[in-house]
Amino acid sequence: MTNLIVMKKENYLGYNNDLAKKALVSMSIEKALLDVGKETYDEVAHELYTRYHSYFQDCYEHPEYLGEILTQLYGNAGKVVVDSIKKQLEEFSDHDQITRLLKVISK
Repeated sequence: MTNLIVMKKENYLGYNNDLAKKALVSMSIEKALLDVGKETYDEVAHELYTRYHSYFQDCYEHPEYLGEILTQLYGNAGKVVVDSIKKQLEEFSDHDQITRLLKVISK
């Protein structure tokens, strides 16, 4: 029984840790876009929802969504947003999913 409780606790902590990283990624994306301008933020949010029925927090698990939208809407100019996201998340790049996100959106 104790093993089951420990396992549930570890799963719960892992789940909460994932939620925290997802929120961190979402806030970093939103800040980077808002730093460029409200119109850019709105345009990317609209495309994200229209194309993928997703929100910024979903980019944690599907960074290709954001990468494709930035490339298609802004071409090389999207690099400004990517660089800002990288800068904000660099101290968390030891986490596999964040490393993957940074790699995917940098293509």
